[in-house]
Amino acid sequence: MAKLQIKESFTMAVVSLRSSKLRTFLTLLGIIIGVLTIIAVVSVIQGLNNYVYTKMSFFGANDFSVQKFSMIGTSLKDFREQMKRKDLTLVERDLIRAHCPSCELIGASVSTSQTVKYGSQSLKETEIRGVTHLDHEIGSVLELESGRHLQSQDETNSRTVCVIGSDVAEKVFGSLDPIGRWLKVGGRDFQIIGVGKKKGKILGFSQDNYVRVPITTFMKVYGSRRSISINIHTNSQEEMVKAQDEVRTVLRSWRKRSYNDADDFSFATSETFIQFYKTATSGIYFAMIAVSSIALIVGGIVIMNIMFVSVSERTKEIGIRMAVGARRKDILYQFLIESSVISALGGFIGIVLGFLVARIISAATSMPSSVEPVSIVLAMVMSWSIGLFFGIYPANRAAKLDPVEALRSEQ
Repeated sequence: MAKLQIKESFTMAVVSLRSSKLRTFLTLLGIIIGVLTIIAVVSVIQGLNNYVYTKMSFFGANDFSVQKFSMIGTSLKDFREQMKRKDLTLVERDLIRAHCPSCELIGASVSTSQTVKYGSQSLKETEIRGVTHLDHEIGSVLELESGRHLQSQDETNSRTVCVIGSDVAEKVFGSLDPIGRWLKVGGRDFQIIGVGKKKGKILGFSQDNYVRVPITTFMKVYGSRRSISINIHTNSQEEMVKAQDEVRTVLRSWRKRSYNDADDFSFATSETFIQFYKTATSGIYFAMIAVSSIALIVGGIVIMNIMFVSVSERTKEIGIRMAVGARRKDILYQFLIESSVISALGGFIGIVLGFLVARIISAATSMPSSVEPVSIVLAMVMSWSIGLFFGIYPANRAAKLDPVEALRSEQ
């Protein structure tokens, strides 16, 4: 079709839309809602994905941990089976130290939560983590704002010393220097030897509300009948794979697992955390996409119905155009362009509103969002395609009108 005809059809479509503003708005509404939802969901999910890949990996690329429970459970039955597993202990940590040449650093940790207090100030639900003296160098490295890290003598002598997070320092001690002061953790006093650098929040949860104590002290205060996490650092990806095989051999031998028995422990790496996140959010992601897709389909059906009304109202106009030489494909193109303009306009408005909604969600919940060019292109193509698809039938019906019958129409 000639450029002049396309321009004429586009102009007629715009005039038709402006002539009935309320009907146009109602026609656009379904497309706007669908595209808005898609853009907002994709922006937030993409932002979360980027955030997870960069900040939510609790282990470095060459680090892993050995745990009693798998992070990614497949069923309630699996969880019940994992409950029967033996606890991991410091004895097994020592065995791995002795028989894992590929393991560069080996630490251990175990945690609970308590209220911490200094004077009249207190902070609830603080993570109390018992750690070995090398644990701060494995995985998510802990840097200090002041003071020192836990040392081997603190662990060996089960000293009541601790390193606190910036939340504890700010909310419990205020302007006071915490170093050297005694913090009441539950019912026990610990002397503060270090303050960690502020890490901020992940998905609204603080990373700085913690107290780290020697793992031997933790066992004495809170009991040793609990499973630890054995944390391991290696020098490369290849070494990490070898280390996992060596650790598996050591633990299976110690636990007397036969060849046919499955492992009664689990490995966790950065990829494990990312996979756990994907599993936890994939259902929400697809549910929102499904809802927005339904809104788009409803919007397409509304466009089709409105186009039928438009064809009915303009039957005489169609007859006049045919009488003065317009071909059937010209009529077809006219109405297809009109439905495409409606859906494209709705898509554009939906994209703008979707970005605004994503930004508002990020500002209100601390959930990051990321605007990807591909999502803009995808939304525009989808909205335009919806209009084109649902506009074909009414446009084809208009093109097949008999010119004589159309001219006789009184509408």
